[in-house]
Amino acid sequence: MPRNRESGGLRQGFTTGSAAAAAAKAALTLLLGGETPATVDVPLPGEDAGRLTIPVEEARPEGRGARAVVVKDAGDDPDATHGARIGCLAVIEGMDGREPPGVEVVIEGGGGVGRVTLPGLPVPVGMAAINPAPREQIERAAREALRARGVHGRVLLIIEVEGGEEIARRTLNPRLGIIGGISILGTQGIVKPYSHAAWEATIGSGLAVARAAGIATAAFSTGRRSERLLMRHRPDLPQLAFIQAADFFAHSLRQASSLDFSEMVWGCFFGKLAKMAQGVPYTHAHAEPVDFALLAEMAGQAGAAPETCARVARANTARHALEIVPEGALREGFAARTAARALEAARSFAGAGPRLSIVCFGFESGVLAEAYAS
Repeated sequence: MPRNRESGGLRQGFTTGSAAAAAAKAALTLLLGGETPATVDVPLPGEDAGRLTIPVEEARPEGRGARAVVVKDAGDDPDATHGARIGCLAVIEGMDGREPPGVEVVIEGGGGVGRVTLPGLPVPVGMAAINPAPREQIERAAREALRARGVHGRVLLIIEVEGGEEIARRTLNPRLGIIGGISILGTQGIVKPYSHAAWEATIGSGLAVARAAGIATAAFSTGRRSERLLMRHRPDLPQLAFIQAADFFAHSLRQASSLDFSEMVWGCFFGKLAKMAQGVPYTHAHAEPVDFALLAEMAGQAGAAPETCARVARANTARHALEIVPEGALREGFAARTAARALEAARSFAGAGPRLSIVCFGFESGVLAEAYAS
């Protein structure tokens, strides 16, 4: 189990790809030598990327092969696959007849591993959702086990995830057209807590799938609730158009622009809108404080009284600032000016081409403000 920690004391974990590679190596180690390893040492994806020692939950003979299970450890990252039992059934199907003898490693997805049904992902339609980097990692780990025993031939590795279909319901896999289980992922082999790279990769996958389906509008939201509201607001858009982009304001717009989306829309609440209006690329609450002086200035431009603006400047949160401004036309004007300012920031990230809009929803219901730019 990885014990190295990120700054702030958060513990790193390992990816589903590393878990599958470890299960494959453990199963082959048992099959070839009769040993039941307590841990296995696997390579991380990429050249000279290092190695990782991973505990083996169980390993046992099964028919002509052997099966091993590794429990996925995501460290301190809030990962839906944390604790998943990721297994591999390894079977040596035949000795290699080539001169000199060689090794062929065939990797398949079994129960709990999803199948790709939509284009745009790095795995072809119809294939098991085992991404290229972890697939290479699994094969390298298997070849190490075979080489250690001097074995040549054709090896079949069936990767499985217990309860993978249920776990997948807590991920974006169904939205991406990955059906029947989870994906085997991991470009680095380790999970960094609250990894920006993982979120950015998910956003990129969603955009690629939408674009491959011929969708020209990227509909971003900051979370599940804002996404549901945006779906109601834009019933003209198919489900594939909607991407939960969280706090990745700049990255999402830049990525969509690079894929030639002709329209981009953001759905959010006022707290995120305030950060967007500041022009910050990443809108997490801890990344940069709310600029209450800016909010006070926009409240004044909307017609708020000086004493109201002074209270906005001393607000505790962006929502508090909004609630200080009197309800009705004054508050709506304040929100509209904030949305317009956020739209300017969005343009700076998306470039001159696409149509842009930002929809700010009220905390209770309805649309609070909306800004457009063609």
